[in-house]
Amino acid sequence: MSKPDIHRIVITVCRSDGLWAAEEGGVFFGASADKDIAKASAARRAREHIQQGQACQIRVSGEHGFAI
Repeated sequence: MSKPDIHRIVITVCRSDGLWAAEEGGVFFGASADKDIAKASAARRAREHIQQGQACQIRVSGEHGFAI
C-alpha cells in the first residue's frame, strides 16, 4: 500500500541579514530581532493556509539548544 501524495507548504523561521524572519517559497516576511515575533508571523501565515485547506508545516532553523 503506497502513501498518499500530500503536498504541504513549509514555512521556515531562520536568521536573515542579522534578524529572525519567516521564509516561504524564497520570500522572507515578519523580520524581527526577536525570534518569537518571527515565529508568530509564521504561525499567522500557516493558519491562513490551513483555513484554505492546505497542509502547512513550520520549521525553526538555527536553534542550538541550551547555553551552559
